[in-house]
Amino acid sequence: MDFWLSPTEWQAVFLSAKIAMWATLVMAPIAMVTAFLLVRREFPGKAVLNGLAHLPLILPPVVTGYVLLLLFGTQGPIGAVLQDYGIVLAFRWTGAALAAGVMAFPLMVRALRLSLESVDARLEQAAATLGASPAWIFVTVTLPLMLPGILTGTILAFAKALGEFGATITFAANIPGQTQTIPSAIYALLQVPGQENAVARLVLISVVIALTALFLSEALAHRARKKLEGK
Repeated sequence: MDFWLSPTEWQAVFLSAKIAMWATLVMAPIAMVTAFLLVRREFPGKAVLNGLAHLPLILPPVVTGYVLLLLFGTQGPIGAVLQDYGIVLAFRWTGAALAAGVMAFPLMVRALRLSLESVDARLEQAAATLGASPAWIFVTVTLPLMLPGILTGTILAFAKALGEFGATITFAANIPGQTQTIPSAIYALLQVPGQENAVARLVLISVVIALTALFLSEALAHRARKKLEGK
């Protein structure tokens, strides 16, 4: 089997990385705010927020993609407004990033939530008694203590976004060079006889990236925990 990727395959790999990176960067602050609200605040509708945050994890990805198409398509309530400002997401790589980010969002929220729950509130209270503002306490005390969870959630979300297929192909289609990611490229190649080698190459790359992300997340989280413990 020839392990050298064709230009089209390289394009799918680079586009997948680009989409996953932007999906993770955009969703990270939203996930942080969501995790903070779920852990540290009590308000009406908290259960609804929790359900919505984890809904993409339960729904079939195609359903999530269809909902995004209804909302962010050019005829949708949000998409129509964005189009007035020259922003079109459907059938664009930016739409693929949105779909991948939505699918990765629950993983990031859960990791951040578990990490925030493990933070000793007494340390934050001690900082408050010294006159630190809530924002300063969050930046200098809470965030460093959350570092293992932040690293784990970010890397796993990136890996999930990299391998997203159902929601992405529904909302952004499978356009070579524009929205064709590794999973959609594999799907397209499977429809063409004699492309077994190309499929095998992309599958191998997907497995390597997924395993690397898992090992890296564990290693970085372990290192961050040891540093926090002063070992």
